[in-house]
Amino acid sequence: MTKLLAIETSTELASVALFSNNTIFSRELLGVQTHSQGLLPAVQGLLVEAGISVKELTAVAFGCGPGAFTGVRTACGVVQGLAFGLDLPVLPIHSLLAQAQAANTGGQEDQFVCVLDARMNEVYSAHYHWREGAWHIQMAPRLSSFEVVLAYAKEHHLPLVLGKGLVLPLAFEDLPFVVCVPHAAQILELALLDLRLGLQMPAEMAQPLYLRNKIALTTAERLVNASVK
Repeated sequence: MTKLLAIETSTELASVALFSNNTIFSRELLGVQTHSQGLLPAVQGLLVEAGISVKELTAVAFGCGPGAFTGVRTACGVVQGLAFGLDLPVLPIHSLLAQAQAANTGGQEDQFVCVLDARMNEVYSAHYHWREGAWHIQMAPRLSSFEVVLAYAKEHHLPLVLGKGLVLPLAFEDLPFVVCVPHAAQILELALLDLRLGLQMPAEMAQPLYLRNKIALTTAERLVNASVK
């Protein structure tokens, strides 16, 4: 019987979820600084709650990004440690896709442009379409300005799924949107679908999805941005 663990740490809200005996267990940790210290105790707590041991796991899934550099790297490290130690396959899931999964509450055909704050006046975004029982990528995850994404959504008449901290400018206030962040519960749901399709991979394939190498502005760049505002 499938017993699947999922970890999501691409934003300030870290979460873990476990599927066992047709039941989903989950826990949350708030604050990036708590991710590395809190993940393994949270996982252990879920295993105890579900009444199983870590050796009974079938596979490990995780939100591979894009998202906060430290958070995604932390999830990758924990997942690789578990997968290598227990000889388990892994299931990397795009964190933006987890947002679409959360927004598609009716489970019917629908499309979403999912957006997460990437800092430095940029966002991560992707366009997904749910049809025929599966998600289809209409626009792969990318890094751009928020205005470029909003123009794309407006041109194609698409609803937005926004991460926390993103506010629509006046020119785009008419766009429909919901606010939600990636969560391990949705990573788990998506990973279960992939597992049934045989899309699991070896532990060394548990790699983060990085869309930029630079993770902070220089002092000069911050001063320029401040003067523009």
